[in-house]
Amino acid sequence: MSKLTDIKNEHIAVLYGGDSAEREVSLLSGKAIAKGLKREGFKVTLIDTKGYCLSQLSQLNIDRVFIALHGRGGEDGCVQGALEYMGIPYTGSGVLGSALSMDKNRSKQVMQACGLPTAPFVVVDKAHFNEAKASNILAKLGGKVMVKPAHEGSSIGMSMANDATQLTKALADAFSYDAEVLVEAWINGPEYTVSILGEQALPAIHMETPNAFYDYQAKYQSTSTLYHCPCHLSEQDEQTLQSLALQAFKATGAQGWGRVDVMRNENNDWQILEVNTVPGMTETSLVPKAAKVAGLSFEQLVTRILELSAEKDTGSSHD
Repeated sequence: MSKLTDIKNEHIAVLYGGDSAEREVSLLSGKAIAKGLKREGFKVTLIDTKGYCLSQLSQLNIDRVFIALHGRGGEDGCVQGALEYMGIPYTGSGVLGSALSMDKNRSKQVMQACGLPTAPFVVVDKAHFNEAKASNILAKLGGKVMVKPAHEGSSIGMSMANDATQLTKALADAFSYDAEVLVEAWINGPEYTVSILGEQALPAIHMETPNAFYDYQAKYQSTSTLYHCPCHLSEQDEQTLQSLALQAFKATGAQGWGRVDVMRNENNDWQILEVNTVPGMTETSLVPKAAKVAGLSFEQLVTRILELSAEKDTGSSHD
């Protein structure tokens, strides 16, 4: 009996919702995934994890979990660790890959150590920051910066600053999400994203927004954001970008599926932003867009993600 036939006989729980700042997006992703799996004949139970005790999964005879939780709790290794402990297989990255990819500061440090191209940055600790340090940070990073909470996704809590007053305010905002904040040199260039499916990098997508940057509003609310896929890079540039994305994905220990966000600076150099281990999965999200160009329907995509979870070896008893 083939792996796919085995999986088709399994009871799949789609974990979605949760209580992170990305709850609303996760609710949409989970519903879309569940619909896609049901259309493929899977037995699916949708579970909103907000206020839910995961130990109840054992009473539902769940064979495998499709994680559709974005942000804290679902994308940072927490739910992965719980499922490992319970011996329930799940989609996507393991505990380490999830935790490291979610931590913008440490994933940047790993990429830097691996020699992967990423913009200059400073990690700022809430306990040791004072306004007098703002000018020094700006001077070190070229005078204009992007401020990012270390453990949020969907551009939540992010803002731009080009003077000490703006930076102090941006950091105060970001500190409301995280005690550690990433301050990154501003990249003046186009933004791309590369979806990863196993060992395969899907066609890159170029995002265009009239906003100052590709923020939450541009991602989820705007009707003026443009997505180009194919993105009209030269064949060589596309291959270089896909190769870098795969390297970044592996550097943080990510597995199975995900998405790597990259920008190109004014010197045409690629600069890796971050690795997303549970990116958005509505039928109009970026990973399904790229999969469609690669010839995969939404149903084939979610099925492949389940297949990859059966193929991965996390070293745990359920593999």
